[in-house]
Amino acid sequence: MHVVLAETEAEIRRCFPVMAQLRPHLEEEEFVARVRRQQGTGYRLAYLDVQGAVRSVAGYRIQEMLVRGRHLYVDDLVTDQGFRSQGYGDELFDWLVTRAREEGCGHLVLDSGVQRLGAHRFYFRREMHIAGFHFSMPLE
Repeated sequence: MHVVLAETEAEIRRCFPVMAQLRPHLEEEEFVARVRRQQGTGYRLAYLDVQGAVRSVAGYRIQEMLVRGRHLYVDDLVTDQGFRSQGYGDELFDWLVTRAREEGCGHLVLDSGVQRLGAHRFYFRREMHIAGFHFSMPLE
């Protein structure tokens, strides 16, 4: 079991079936294109490889903001639904925390949809707390 950064198109495609469980609105080609585009602005896609199978996927970036300084922002974090509660999410989360510390970050930050109660239980168990509200307004 080890974490791999998906850098090639083939590695990105390997992550799609798991990521699609979190982002069902994306089709594979669009997913690959978005990841490739976002890689140019600091987005990284990491996955937990367990005996050749992708079990968990995380998209993240290092950012700096006035409100919290340098931090690791988790865009996406998902474990394959057939393998949840087996420690795979914990393994990838621990890797993200280590990565944040290695990058000199003072915080690990993420947003989570209000409907994702199972994810919230996971984040609370990992000693995360609700620090604010995220507001959004569609412009289309």
